[in-house]
Order: sequence, then structure tokens, then C-alpha cells
Amino acid sequence: MKTARILVVDDEVSLRRVMQVQLQRQGYETRVADGGEEAMQMLETGDYHLVLTDVRMAGMNGVELLREIRKRWPEIAVIVMTAFGTIENAVEAMQAGAYHYVTKPVQVPELSLVVDRALEHTRLVEEVTRLRESLDAKYGFDAIIGRSPALLNLLDIAARAAQSEATVLIQGETGTGKELLARAIHQNSRRKGRPFLAINCGAIPKDLIESELFGYRRGAFTGAVEHKRGKIENADGGTLFLDEIGELPVELQVKLLRLIQEGEMEKLGALEPVKVDVRIVAATNRNLKSMMQSGQFREDLYYRLAVIPMTLPSLRERLEDIGDLAKYFLESNKKKLGRPDLNFPPALLSYFTRYSWPGNIRELENVMERIVVLSRASEITLSDLPEFLRPVHTSVGTLNLQLPPEGISLEALEKELIVKALERSGGNQTKAAQYLDLSRKTLIYRMEKYGLRID
Repeated sequence: MKTARILVVDDEVSLRRVMQVQLQRQGYETRVADGGEEAMQMLETGDYHLVLTDVRMAGMNGVELLREIRKRWPEIAVIVMTAFGTIENAVEAMQAGAYHYVTKPVQVPELSLVVDRALEHTRLVEEVTRLRESLDAKYGFDAIIGRSPALLNLLDIAARAAQSEATVLIQGETGTGKELLARAIHQNSRRKGRPFLAINCGAIPKDLIESELFGYRRGAFTGAVEHKRGKIENADGGTLFLDEIGELPVELQVKLLRLIQEGEMEKLGALEPVKVDVRIVAATNRNLKSMMQSGQFREDLYYRLAVIPMTLPSLRERLEDIGDLAKYFLESNKKKLGRPDLNFPPALLSYFTRYSWPGNIRELENVMERIVVLSRASEITLSDLPEFLRPVHTSVGTLNLQLPPEGISLEALEKELIVKALERSGGNQTKAAQYLDLSRKTLIYRMEKYGLRID
């Protein structure tokens, strides 16, 4: 990113000047505005990467400014500043789309950290956006939906990997979108326009996979009445995607290693090797390092494949993307199934974020199709959701507390309960929230309120 431009918005002259000087010392080009109206004028004519705004201002307040920025310039990150006693303003701002908030009086170390993180997030969003704009929407990065930090960091690595010829190993649970990522890497590479061929190493019988991959010469075995080109040869000049690479028989792993090292392969029944120019992208949901130790996977092949290793996060690790994904699958199924007027109330999304999604994106896609097919009315209701998404009404335990005569601190008690719930759940925020009968967002808010972190 070129030198970041920051706009500081505050109706207190001294505060905005102090912040401008501090941010300029950090190397940022910084401008100031005395309120929301002036900030909007400056945003109209300038190119800004970050806005730092007070919440309470005369005229257009900080939350109103934030909403306008999100509507007109969604790529700009916004950090809000709020007085210590008005945290509810910060919550409202976060719900409106703020990247983060800081409390007044602003501490320089905290401000520097939050600004650096916000600009890094903006850089990732800009880079992925530029890539998405230049790609075919069907197979490019544009088809990979989400803005969670885990996904953006992965796409940043994938975008750089696409410009190289290095082999790539994509790891991740079933249903996380490994083939979609492999296609996006191909679509961004110099091999775009050349073949992209996918083969599932676990779906082909072991006695057929060699001929399927490498092909054969006529007479190589009984029934081989003519020459056959294998997937590798058909992918010449392009990319070969080997899904479930952990299922590849050990005896064929040697031949694949030779292909990667020498750029040549041997057909069944052939006397001479064939030169092939193909890039290998492999994927697995298995632990290849454990397989290496047990002799099921060759160590030398693993390190040849994992020149650029990537791990796709599971859906439970990117809960903030569930809304965008659900909306995407909803719209595509409405179009496919002829239900354009079907409405999905946003309030139902909270039930989706409480579920662990063991089948990941594929499971979410199937759930949305089922909902569109089976919902009877023009608006989806709680009863239309699968049973495993609906809330289970159980009796929550209560504590038999004896209040001391001198009184008790409710905040201290709440903080201790949150700590105990996190300890019981092993630091898993989703489980801790369920244990306390809270939503995960409410738990995170209260953790921030008490300065609790997971180490």
C-alpha cells in the first residue's frame, strides 16, 4: 500500500491536532475535520484509507458518519473514539460496521496498534479486491466469499502463489472449498486459458488410477486396444489438481515425484518418458505428516508438494462470513428454484452462528437449498430451519448464592463467571457463550469490557 492517508474527525481542536501530530510521526499522511459534514466533503475529494472519528459531535455524529462511509466507501476502515462511560456508543458503532473502537482519553500505544491493524486489514481487502476485479467471476477469487481475517490472509498468500510456478498443497477439512481455491490460483496464473484438470485420488479404484493419471500405450495390458492419454498429459501447459492426495498409492507416489522433479512421466507400456509441462496443486483433509511416520506417504513427495502450504479455515473459524455465505446461497437457490420473493429475516442468522458446521461450506449450501425448497410462506421462519439449528430449550442451572452483609460487586461476579466458563470450555468462546446462555457476540463484548483475553 502507498503511504496511508488518515482522516481524523473531532470537534475538539486540541485533540484532533494532537492525534494528527502523533499519526504523522508514525509516517501516515493525516488530515483533520471538525465534524461529520466537513469529513464528508473531504472524503468526496480525497483518497483515504482510514477514518478515525469521535462518536459525539454536533451536527452529524460519528455513527451517522460511519453509516455514510460504509454505504459510499465500504473499502475505508473506520475506528471510532468514545468516552469511557459511553461504551454503548461503541457497541452501536461496531454493529454499524466500525473496524474497532478506542476509549478517550486515547492512549498512544493502543491507538498505534489499532491503526496498524486496521490499515493492514484495509491493505488485504484492497489487494484481494484488485485481484477479484481482474478475474473470471466463476472460477476466480471473486467466487470465494468472505471478509474474515483468516480468509483474507489465506487469499493474500494464494494470490502471490498464483504468480509463481511452485507446487501448492491445500489442507483443510471436507467442504471448506479446496478445489475452488485451486481453480482461483490457476485462474490468476500465467496458465490461465490452459487446461485445469481435477482428479480425486480417493474416488478411483487403485488398479485404475495409474492409467487414469499417466495413460497407457496399446498392448500395455489386456484390453488396452488403443493408446490413451492420461490426465497429466491432457493438462499439459495447465494445472493438474490432485484432490485427496493422501489416497494416492505409495507405488504411484514415486512416479508423481519424478513428474515434479524432472517434468516427465512414463505411460504404462511405454519405452521412453514423455516431457510434460504441468503445475501440480494438491489437496488433502488428512494429516500427511502422520502418514509419513507410518510409511503411507513419502517424505520426499510431501516436501515437493508443500513448497507453498495453505490451510483453509473451517467455517467455525470464520463465523463472521456465515452471513455473506448464507445470503449468497439463498439468492442462488431462489433464482434456481423460482422463488424470487422469498425473504430471509436477518434475526435468524444468530442460529446459524451458534452451530459448529462440521460439514463446513458444503453443509451450509445444502441447508440453504433445503430451506428454499421446503419453506411454505414468503418469509422464512424459525420452524423452516433444520432441527439442529433451532434453539434447544433446556433448564439453565442457577446458583444458590448467599449474599454477604457487606454487599457484593456484580461486575466482579460476572467477570469471574466468564473466566470460569472459558476455563471449562478450554478457551472456546462459542462453547463458553452457550454455557452462560449468551450469544457469542455478547460474550466477546463482555470479555472486552473486563479486559479478558484468551492466551
